[in-house]
Amino acid sequence: MFHPVSLFVGLRYTRSKRRNGYVSLFSAVSIVTLSLGVMLLITILSVMNGFEKEVREGILNMISHVTIAGYDGKVKDWKTVVKGAQQHPEVVGTAPYIRAEGMLIHRRTVKGAIFRGIDPELEESVSQIGDHMVAGQLKELLPGEFGIILGQDLAYSLEVDIGQKITMITPSANVTPAGVIPRLKRFRVVGVFKVGHNQYDSAFGLIHLNDAARVFKKKDGVSGVQVQVKDLFNVGAVKQDLQNQFSQDYWVRDWRAYHKNWFSAVAMEKRMMFSILFIIILVVSINIISSMITVVNDKRSDIAIMRTFGAKTRTILWIFLIQGSIIGIVGTLIGTVLGVLLSLNLESLYLALEKLFDKDFIDPTVYVISNLPSDVQMDQVIVISISTLVTSILATIIPALTASHINPAEALRYE
Repeated sequence: MFHPVSLFVGLRYTRSKRRNGYVSLFSAVSIVTLSLGVMLLITILSVMNGFEKEVREGILNMISHVTIAGYDGKVKDWKTVVKGAQQHPEVVGTAPYIRAEGMLIHRRTVKGAIFRGIDPELEESVSQIGDHMVAGQLKELLPGEFGIILGQDLAYSLEVDIGQKITMITPSANVTPAGVIPRLKRFRVVGVFKVGHNQYDSAFGLIHLNDAARVFKKKDGVSGVQVQVKDLFNVGAVKQDLQNQFSQDYWVRDWRAYHKNWFSAVAMEKRMMFSILFIIILVVSINIISSMITVVNDKRSDIAIMRTFGAKTRTILWIFLIQGSIIGIVGTLIGTVLGVLLSLNLESLYLALEKLFDKDFIDPTVYVISNLPSDVQMDQVIVISISTLVTSILATIIPALTASHINPAEALRYE
């Protein structure tokens, strides 16, 4: 245990005095740099968390947790598959779908698009697309009416509005005496959605399941069955159960498989970013070592006098451990508070800067999202704070040991 005198002297050494104000300056610089390192680490990881969360939610707004599809791209007896999937206790919703590709024409504008045929009533149980309608509603997709709901960016690029008609060109063609003629079908725009993911907002169109079956000649089945589960992060176990159940006829994929490379890349980038930014903390720790060594050299005569008056080695050791620990504690605390506050208000600050400079800093066509999201995860904040605190305290051990082994006679020889 350290004596109260160690605490008193250690606290006194961290404060400015006329005679050795530069010692206190070193402590202040160490605290500032440590705070900035912690704040930067928390803020950048929070931005990466927010980016991952926004993209994940944007993806899950359009795709279900689990997809059951045929090896040949068809599920003929989809009602049986739906009944089988609904027997699983973790399944909360199922819906068939037809997926196809084609082109949309409006006036002189032509755009490629991905079309999904859905049952509006069942779709609400497997996706959140209905909650992201900018105009119109899913229920306005009526069988035989050939209505279509477009992503907002796709509708904008086609310069089409609600109620207007567009022409769809399908990959299949009609063979006539006059030759091969592309299959064309007129659709009326009945809605617009925006899920916040450029891949879907700029290239997706929703039509009724029955209309999709007629246009794309898939009356004998659907492309697959979408399945929604209770726990998003327990999807792996549900997927395996469904795969065992339907392994003979169908294959099963969960939402992670659709963008596996992307999520893996983000996870790796987060680990690498944490490692790179933590080097800042290590550099600051080295700065603490150098500043503490400067303090020890400046206090050599004081240490010698204390030793002469009977101060023990461990008393001197605790004096400088306390001083270095105070730097680590104060710097970590300030950096953590500033990092959390900045992360929580980062999106507002970003919007204010965009408004101030009248410029969009993030291009959604490049970065998938159009804002600067932030997601503060307290487990990460705790890990960063504890790691920084431990590192900064460990950095004080060498200077403290050096101070505790100073020879009083040698220190006072030239005084």
